[in-house]
Amino acid sequence: MEPELEPLQRLGGALRAVLARVREGEPPARRACPAFQPPRFWAALARSFQATSREATKLSLAFSGPLPPRAQDREKLCDGVRDAVLAAAAAYHGLPKDRGTTLRKMVRDATAEVVEGTIQLTDVILSSALQSLSREQLVSTGGVWEACEQVSSLPRDNQAAVLSVVATYLEVVKDALKEMEQAQVEGGDPYGDIMEDEELGSRGNRDTYWSEADRKLLSPCMGLMKASKACLKKVLGAVKAHGKADTPEHVAQLDDLADIANEISPCVDELALSMYPPMNQLAVRLNAAKLASVLKKMLEIARASHACPPSEEGWVLFLTGAVDHNMNKIKDFTQGEL
Repeated sequence: MEPELEPLQRLGGALRAVLARVREGEPPARRACPAFQPPRFWAALARSFQATSREATKLSLAFSGPLPPRAQDREKLCDGVRDAVLAAAAAYHGLPKDRGTTLRKMVRDATAEVVEGTIQLTDVILSSALQSLSREQLVSTGGVWEACEQVSSLPRDNQAAVLSVVATYLEVVKDALKEMEQAQVEGGDPYGDIMEDEELGSRGNRDTYWSEADRKLLSPCMGLMKASKACLKKVLGAVKAHGKADTPEHVAQLDDLADIANEISPCVDELALSMYPPMNQLAVRLNAAKLASVLKKMLEIARASHACPPSEEGWVLFLTGAVDHNMNKIKDFTQGEL
């Protein structure tokens, strides 16, 4: 390797070491920290992200022509990027766990994206150094900018973090429900929009259509999917109206809701996939039972949390009954499969 590129190579190694520590989530050993002050934390995180963006831009511009910067400047540029990234990692590690695992994960992921972006930029410069500015280098520089800009949109406490992730899960479930509803429109072929006669031959294969027995089973399965959407929507509203991140207990309860909400979308997807023909009714029953179990667990966690005062218990009981009703119908329709 050319001597001009050695500082970049060392920088890449240092950044990968930082990324490993960020992904581990644990800070390096150090003395006890002073009491956590949110304004100071967010200001430090923002400064470090902005500094990383600035230093990465300087590095990219310096290596955008056929002539490398002077040896002294190369070292200074690489040190600037490394120090900014180290400051970002240190800022992230300054966020205590008792502020919420959901919040901490979002800050960790944002920090990791910043480090990953600078690693990618360093690698691109190394692979195309001493050449004219490449499109790949421009794209990588822009990627660092985008990663660093995330700091302004990060939630500032665990309530906001949980609202953000539950809203994301709700949208995924809505999409799955909409897709399954569209597949059943007018009793049509669920594969009609992706399979063409002229490409795949005759559409006379009945395995691509639902039988009458399948269609009876579809109704309570759709009811279970709709209950999933309703559960997430109601939990989202409850956390927004009543959720607090003012005590470790409240923070932990919100994290529990986020964790169980995270399990719903994969269960909905598994149920939806098993509902397509040719339908294996036993597989549908098993996937439905798994989803029903997760939904009831979520409702139990919600009811026991501070986000669900007595005024919210009505919908918890209603949705618990809806889950049981649809699951019982699924069991009745599939009894012969056992």
